[in-house]
Amino acid sequence: MSNDIVEPARLVVPKREELASKDPSEYNETEKMLAAIPYNALDDNLVKARVYAKIMCRKYNDSDPRNNQARNKILEELFGKFSTGYIEPPFYCDYGPNIYLEENVYMNHGCILLDVNDIKIGKGTFLAPNVQMYTAGHPIDPIQRRTVEFGKPITIGRDCWIGGNVIILPGITIGDAVTIGAGSVVTKDIESFSVAVGNPARVIKRLEKVNLDK
Repeated sequence: MSNDIVEPARLVVPKREELASKDPSEYNETEKMLAAIPYNALDDNLVKARVYAKIMCRKYNDSDPRNNQARNKILEELFGKFSTGYIEPPFYCDYGPNIYLEENVYMNHGCILLDVNDIKIGKGTFLAPNVQMYTAGHPIDPIQRRTVEFGKPITIGRDCWIGGNVIILPGITIGDAVTIGAGSVVTKDIESFSVAVGNPARVIKRLEKVNLDK
């Protein structure tokens, strides 16, 4: 990349069936990123897409808190899926189109979603302040780390409560109706109807399963 001003461009997300029908040796850097294989994050299209996301996040964070319609329009343009819900500024993400929110998701101030791969959050899930989700990872090998990184998806079920300052690492799945205690670091999948706390987070309580569609 040169020192010229980068023109922003929204990330174009290929359909998963298109990826599945294509030889991985022919993937471009965006396709590699979404296929969870090492890719070059300094690819021109990815740099432009991150600039787009930064502009949209700034626009949202500076928006009038009295105008929910305008705020929702920004999120609809930024995310892969957004219908109803509320995000307290400031909010930050890497790309935006890899974020899929079901109805009535709430995020408190300071949440960071590094969405180099899919982040899917189920209906009615609450995120406390400063929750961080990292789909992005780097090779342990220091030489490889100079040129490539990778991403693995994060999935969170419905009706969860993710406590303040929780960190969720790449490739994690959290089931439905889960509570993650404040300050926890989630390094392994968490089963539905449970409470998990700690670093690394571990299940300390299992809840009675109820009908979440009531």
